This record gives sequence, structure tokens and C-alpha cells, in this order.
Amino acid sequence: MRVLSITHGPSVPGGVFEHVVEEAGHELDRWSVPDGDEPRPASAYDAVMVFGGSMHPDQDDEFHWLGHEEGFLRDALTTGVPVLGVCLGSQMVARAAGAWVAPAREPEVGWLEVELTPEGRADPVLGVLPERTRAFQWHSYTFGIPEGGVELARSSVCSQAFRVGRARGIQFHAEVTLEMVRAWIEEEPHELEDPAGFLAESEQRIASWNAQGRALAAAFLADAARAS
Repeated sequence: MRVLSITHGPSVPGGVFEHVVEEAGHELDRWSVPDGDEPRPASAYDAVMVFGGSMHPDQDDEFHWLGHEEGFLRDALTTGVPVLGVCLGSQMVARAAGAWVAPAREPEVGWLEVELTPEGRADPVLGVLPERTRAFQWHSYTFGIPEGGVELARSSVCSQAFRVGRARGIQFHAEVTLEMVRAWIEEEPHELEDPAGFLAESEQRIASWNAQGRALAAAFLADAARAS
């Protein structure tokens, strides 16, 4: 399959999701939206993955390319291309699908519990995760469930995953590697009460979490293959 990875900066790559794509022998294209590159049309891809960033999905005045990305994702939704958005990526998928995006009632930064809904447990992609898991979170915005969509996971703060058509969004960072965690701590230590303790916990949890992330990415690709 031809898979597109959409990113928003050098410290927020596709992590283990990209590893799974390449190890499976698929063709991987990368689109760093802030760099001004142009991908192929959405319909040229068999699957699209959209990753995180330090910006927010409503900051068009500062990040003028957000509208361009929204248009691409809207085309993907319209043409039925399977999409998986992560954190900012999930918020942009929700925005492209016509749902609201806004600050959550409180930020979620840390290893926090996420629970699948009944629809999530039955979903061929999210359903590969445990019913309850400690997920890596680093976000302050959230999304509404798009019209016609279903909620797949929740935390005590906000929705954590949805599906609409062939697209899914997850707030938690199932793609993150330890190298990425270290970079984010260095870039934004003010987001953490105890950066050293957070890193130590991440070092302890990351192997198990990466196994879950790889399973999620593989399930997404398998579902996309069925759709192509």
C-alpha cells in the first residue's frame, strides 16, 4: 500500500507507526505540512496517518497552513481513504469532519487511564488495545464526536478516540518512542511538575506501550488493506 505520514515538526514524527509501515514493506510518503511541501492528492493513498504538534487546531492566524491540511483531510474523508489521527492529528480530523475543537477542561500530560467504549472494544482497530490501559498523554485540546461518528474511548477528562466513516482519531500518543519523550521533556519542561520522575516512569512503561502502539498501527493497516 501507499501510506502518507503527515507531521508538524521535527520532534513529532510518526514513531513506531512509521516503523510498522516500513517493516511491512509498504511505500511510505512523508508530508511535513509546515515546510510547505505538497503531497499527492488524498485519493492517491491507501492510508493516511496524521501526527501531533505543539500548535493547536484553531491557531490559523499563527499557523496559516492548518486550513490547507484541513482541506486535504476533508478530501480524504470524502473519498473514503482510511485515516488515523493522533493528538493534534485527531483534532484536525475532527475539524475536517465538521466537529468542534477546543481546550479540554484540563490538560492531560502523563501516563493516564484510558477506557474503551463498547464500540471501541468492537472496533477492528482500537479493539486490539486492552479495555483499560495507561496511555501516554500530552495534550490540552479535545474534540467533539463528528456527526455520524462514534466514540471509541474516553478518559476522566474527555473523549479519547472516535471513528467516522473510514477515519479514526486518538488523543493519546500510541506512536511515541522514548527518544521522542526525551525531546518533548527537553522542549517543554514547564508542562511537567516533575520532569525527571516523568522520564523515569516513561522509561519503565515504554516497551509495553510501544507493543500496544505497534499492534494498533498494524490493525489500522490491516483494516485499510480491507478497504482498498
